[in-house]
Amino acid sequence: MGHAKQLWRRFARRMQPAFDTFVAGYVRASIWWMRLYPVSWSSNIIGTLARVFGPWFLVSKVARGNLRAAFPEKSRREIEAIVAGCWDNLGRVAGEFAVLDRIWDYDPARPGAGTIELVGAEIMARLRDDGRPALFFTAHTGNWELNAITGEKLGVPGGVLYRAPNNQKAAEVVLAMREKTMPGLIRASRSAGRQMAQMLEEGQHIGMLVDQHWGQGVTVNFFGRPAATNPTLARLARQFDCPVHGMRVIRLPRNRFRIEITEEVILPRDAEGRIDVQPAMQVVTSVIEDWVRQYPEQWLWLHRRWR
Repeated sequence: MGHAKQLWRRFARRMQPAFDTFVAGYVRASIWWMRLYPVSWSSNIIGTLARVFGPWFLVSKVARGNLRAAFPEKSRREIEAIVAGCWDNLGRVAGEFAVLDRIWDYDPARPGAGTIELVGAEIMARLRDDGRPALFFTAHTGNWELNAITGEKLGVPGGVLYRAPNNQKAAEVVLAMREKTMPGLIRASRSAGRQMAQMLEEGQHIGMLVDQHWGQGVTVNFFGRPAATNPTLARLARQFDCPVHGMRVIRLPRNRFRIEITEEVILPRDAEGRIDVQPAMQVVTSVIEDWVRQYPEQWLWLHRRWR
């Protein structure tokens, strides 16, 4: 049995480059295909397919378990509706990724006329002009990719922390797409902390997703259960004593979006007057919990958030 496993692993290693090339080719072809059609088409088609077939995938058991623990008062039918909505939203995010550069159409002169609604434009204008660094936190809600576009479109200098796919060739394709609309990309790595610190030193702005499991993180309460959370946001806020704002995307009917930027989230401080990391991340996590409770079908319940 041990010899058979060794042979299989050796075979898998040899086939990995071919597999990576196949996946990257599939991603590239999918992006090409989706860009042939109007934005709403790819979103509607892939969202519908995901809604129909996604709940049958094994990973949906994770979503159902998460939902039963988070909302013990909800019926089975309500849970299934949220699971289907979660898949629908995820499918739409995938379909919209290829056409992100076509989605943004916010016009300050006609703020409610386009695909994008913006709440907090005056906050972004203030941050753009005050010459100080700032931090943004967000979550996997609505089409979270739009958060990374907002700052650049509104003239707020900075960057976003992102995690690249494990498939290196696919990661290159995805990065090429992101670079069209998201300047200042910071790949999650050992050097990311130094890169973000340098940008903040220069008065720039950094955004990051903070709603996923982080094994080496601090423990916070999320939907009444302990969850490990990346403390980088609070550590940077402590180091630079800069304001922290929330930013989220809400998916609206008819393929529209509302992007909301909060006023500064006041974070707890320790006896020395510095940001207290663990309580600060609890405040941030509580904000995200409120977001998820408002639109539970738009959050990524498929992730193993609690472990």
